[in-house]
Amino acid sequence: GPEHWHENYPMAKGDKQSPIEISSKDVRHDTSLGPWHASYDPGAAKTILNNGRTCRVVFDDTFDRSVLRGGPLTGAYRLRPLPLHWGSSDDHGSEHIIDGLKYAAELHMVHWNPKHGNFVGALKQPDGVAVVGIFLKVGKTPKPEMKRILEEIDNIKTKGKEAPFHHFDPSILFPKSRDYWTYHGSFTTPPCEECITWILLREPIEVSSDQMAKLRSLSKNGENEPVNPLVDNCRPIQPVKGRIVRASFK
Repeated sequence: GPEHWHENYPMAKGDKQSPIEISSKDVRHDTSLGPWHASYDPGAAKTILNNGRTCRVVFDDTFDRSVLRGGPLTGAYRLRPLPLHWGSSDDHGSEHIIDGLKYAAELHMVHWNPKHGNFVGALKQPDGVAVVGIFLKVGKTPKPEMKRILEEIDNIKTKGKEAPFHHFDPSILFPKSRDYWTYHGSFTTPPCEECITWILLREPIEVSSDQMAKLRSLSKNGENEPVNPLVDNCRPIQPVKGRIVRASFK
């Protein structure tokens, strides 16, 4: 489990680990934080995959087809995978917690900085990766845009299954508001490299309880193994250790 990660991956005990709990009273409004912009090429979407730890959509990142700019970032970052984290029930599942509130799931749009040559190179640099985090809350009016991802779940029920996933523009998943919190942190899976500028969107998007149940129907195990529900793939909250969380809004 996560409490033993540091035994093999010492970085997991570092000073800039994620996720964290964001507490409004400690957040600093930063007027220098501008808006962020994403321009995504729907043709860059390639596959959807169950790797036994998460369900994720994979994008072609061989050139600047789908990029994120602005906000706290300098330069353009290329979109690579889009993994999800969720719980075993609707009352938890997000990795970050906002003022004590846990959402049902959290979607991560992972981008890397091509000035570092390749993704592996970017993982070694403090400005190597930028992740847009989107919270999913269970509500009455589910976001139809999540349907596209969930329709494919039946094709990737078990670990190692991958299905074609073409012509998808992930920017349809953004909420209306572009308000965000930002801080410097890490990947939430081993080896937990501390190379991430987090851009966490304040406004969640809505999913239905049925849509969440669909995610929970995935299995951690391979095809001929007993079904082991893929749930609670969220890392526990990590110490803030003096880091400042900045907000683009008052």
